[in-house]
Amino acid sequence: MSRWKELPAELPTEVHQLIVRLRRLKDRSELSTRQLATKTGYSARSWQRYLNGRSLPPREAVEATARVGGDDPTRLLVLHEIAAERWAQGRVVSTETPEGAPAMRAHTSTGAQPYGRYLRAVITAGAVALVLSVSAVLLLAVRLADARAELADARAARSAGDPATVSGSLVPVAYTCRLEQRDGRWYAGLSRTTDAILAYTYVGPEVAEAQCLLRRTGIPPGDIDGIFGPKTQRAVERIQKRDGLVVDGVIGPHTWKSLREAAPK
Repeated sequence: MSRWKELPAELPTEVHQLIVRLRRLKDRSELSTRQLATKTGYSARSWQRYLNGRSLPPREAVEATARVGGDDPTRLLVLHEIAAERWAQGRVVSTETPEGAPAMRAHTSTGAQPYGRYLRAVITAGAVALVLSVSAVLLLAVRLADARAELADARAARSAGDPATVSGSLVPVAYTCRLEQRDGRWYAGLSRTTDAILAYTYVGPEVAEAQCLLRRTGIPPGDIDGIFGPKTQRAVERIQKRDGLVVDGVIGPHTWKSLREAAPK
């Protein structure tokens, strides 16, 4: 079991509950933070912020963690939705009058009362608009910070020769399958690899090559977009089951052999 740091005391109860659930799922999976990053597509630095209460994890990260931990994501996503609302409220600068501060008195004359109520209404509306603007800016800043961290880790992984991983929020690329057979093996014109390891949330032409070959066998992987998403994972599991391979949803040398040599069924 991991020895977790104590969460910040100012965290809303709903956010605290969400992070505790995520910590338990990580412990149950027995994955390191780096391994969790590979499985979910979110960087190790992002997970350190999420699990220590410094940043609210996005919906996709929560769903991916639930699946990695073998848990039904439905209840966890409901908790995330509630936590996201409380997180936004917690980031808002309070506009209430501090306790003990002298309150302003409206003019009590008959003619001044309507004006005073109108003025208070205008001030209240302006304060609400300011609060909403501050909340939106803070949430946007959090999302931008997470996105920069993910992209930085993806570039580092690519430069190291590893397939990049990415969240589902990035815009997909459309690939074209150009199937041809050479020496008894099928190729789609996007990659000639026979041993690259591809798993859930990986992206790139190698994934698109596998998607083309899956479609050729008659097993639909979804769009040919180079993103190893849920549909592609289910298609990989189907061909692994069909060909008597280990059904883990991960493409390795044995699965590549089935994809490149199998006849459509």
